Amino acid sequence: MLPGGLVSGGGGRGGGLCLLRWLGLRLWSRRGTLVFALLWFGSWLFLNGLVLVHRSILSDYCTDDKSKRILQRLCLDFGEGSVTGDMCEDLCVLGLIEYKRCLYYENGKKVIEARWRGNPVILKSKLENFSSYEPLGILDYQDTAEELSPLDVVFYATLEVRNSLGLAEEDEDEEGGGNNSSLARFWGKKLKNRDKSYSRAELASLWSLLQQEEYTFLRVLQDLSPHVAKVLGSCGHFYAVEYLSAGHAWDQNIFSLEEVVVSGLQGQGQAGQGARGRWTAREMVHRIALSFLDMVWHFDNDFTHKLHLCDIKPENFAIRKDLTVVAIDVDMAFFEPKMRDILDQNCSSDDDCNFFDCSSRCNLNKRRCSPRRRNSNLQVICEKIFRPWFSPTLLGAKAGLPLQVELQRAVQECSETVGGVEQREDDETGQSRGVHQRLLKILTRLLQEGGASGEGGGAWEGKGHIHTALNF
Repeated sequence: MLPGGLVSGGGGRGGGLCLLRWLGLRLWSRRGTLVFALLWFGSWLFLNGLVLVHRSILSDYCTDDKSKRILQRLCLDFGEGSVTGDMCEDLCVLGLIEYKRCLYYENGKKVIEARWRGNPVILKSKLENFSSYEPLGILDYQDTAEELSPLDVVFYATLEVRNSLGLAEEDEDEEGGGNNSSLARFWGKKLKNRDKSYSRAELASLWSLLQQEEYTFLRVLQDLSPHVAKVLGSCGHFYAVEYLSAGHAWDQNIFSLEEVVVSGLQGQGQAGQGARGRWTAREMVHRIALSFLDMVWHFDNDFTHKLHLCDIKPENFAIRKDLTVVAIDVDMAFFEPKMRDILDQNCSSDDDCNFFDCSSRCNLNKRRCSPRRRNSNLQVICEKIFRPWFSPTLLGAKAGLPLQVELQRAVQECSETVGGVEQREDDETGQSRGVHQRLLKILTRLLQEGGASGEGGGAWEGKGHIHTALNF
């Protein structure tokens, strides 16, 4: 036997192998233990992170139970006299508002589908709870609300509307660019038709609504434009808008045309139904496209300032029964003064000057984005709406027809019409109008050749019910 206990010869060779195996096992055991510990620790971190993410997702997850609790809490506030509105009694007392389903929650915003007096409506609020809104400061003083006259309310409300829309008083008083000299003042006139003072609940409810930019936007413009959703009523911080057939990116026609019933042909007997039956999906698309063009022209020219849409996608638009295009999500719609404030920022390249679908160019000498938008509503609609509609893939055999080819070229030109750094604004406007007129003529000719006839009627209005919440 040799020193160290190792056996010479064959037995020694076998003992050496056993020792090596033993050492290897010890090394593997230590390494395995370390690997196991690291895997366990990593799994623990992953599972805890997953739980935290899961909780954060579920906290704003759209459920029927949570939506019903939100409306029940609103009714409790109404019962306590904290809130009011022309929907409250129907919702909380008479049961004339029937809950249907939760549509979505997003960044605190709650959107719920319901039926009000038999008609489908959408209930919306930017925040879940009434207490989450900033109170009207003047209500902190005891009995002040009883001393506020309708003119006082007009003053405070008009200031809030101007702030929400990004319009200063001097901006509104400027002439040119539109037919409506003062959006906020026009809306404020509705508040004057009141003989008595407003209650604390009315003022608090009004103030919670005015803090929601989308409500303010829709409420101000609904009397001035057919292309925005109509506000039908309110209760506290929730308001109801008309239910419309919204667009979907996965639908080749964007809108579910089979769900649309052209109200202008209703009640016309068999002849009217026959005319409706001859309308093809392509002809309906052409009519909707013409309505998109009308909306763009309207937003560009019929207000004191241009109205910019910075989030153009099918889901943000809907159609009425007469195929009128309606903007239903206007959280990213801005008048020119606010648009300039948003774009005017530091930059190192043009990519830094993109605000969703609204973009400008970077002045590399000043390292500052131009406050003037370089693309347009029409350009983005051509790119995101018209190109999928009028692509050769969808048109099939009709893609080679002369008018269809001309339309495809016009849409392509429209998609690429973007203002340059040195291009004058009036030249850019003229170019955009030229593309607009070209598209208008082609679509009109396509409708005429298709033999479509008849004009649609108006959208649904609540029969016998006018939105009178707080007289605004």
